[in-house]
Amino acid sequence: MKGGLHMVTFILLVIGGLNWGLELFGVGVGRFVPEIVAQIIYALVALSAIYEIATHKKSCRNCGNGGGAPAAPAGNPGGGM
Repeated sequence: MKGGLHMVTFILLVIGGLNWGLELFGVGVGRFVPEIVAQIIYALVALSAIYEIATHKKSCRNCGNGGGAPAAPAGNPGGGM
């Protein structure tokens, strides 16, 4: 369930981000759906952002293991002979 909820919130955040981009051109989704539907969508996007902020470190492959880029593979550090 945890992975599914993360995917739903991620998709809602993408939708919200794209809507903000569309607003630059005056064609945001809120202008084409009934006001109550737009308010519900905006509330879901906001709740998704809060959820992702609260759980991001546990869900993110880069942040969950201490942050930063993955460690380089073990091998010959000199790279040569």
